Amino acid sequence: QVQLVESGGRLVQAGGSLRLTCAASGRTWRGYAMGWFRQPPGKEREFVATISWNGISTYYAASVKGRFTISRDNVKNTMYLQMNSLKPENTADYYCAAGNDIRAGPSGYAYWGQGTQVTVSS
Repeated sequence: QVQLVESGGRLVQAGGSLRLTCAASGRTWRGYAMGWFRQPPGKEREFVATISWNGISTYYAASVKGRFTISRDNVKNTMYLQMNSLKPENTADYYCAAGNDIRAGPSGYAYWGQGTQVTVSS
């Protein structure tokens, strides 16, 4: 079993930066691929970025590549999402998740946090 808790979401102006944190617990969490997904208001949950269990491989949605950076620290039991040059369309509830396949969409992730809200004002 893996437990995930996100933090760091808040209101920020367009062009600003935020760092989201996902605190993980559970004996086997280090062996899982991890990911950030988001759900904009009135829309379905979508992929943002994923990272392999050892942090070597990462994947990004085209819309965030070059602006967002996913990372993990298996010693600190933490995953991060550094978000720069934020845009109003990045407004969403952001969720961290743990799963077996770095290339999988939301349905491929078994464990989820409760989400943290990010609002980007124009």
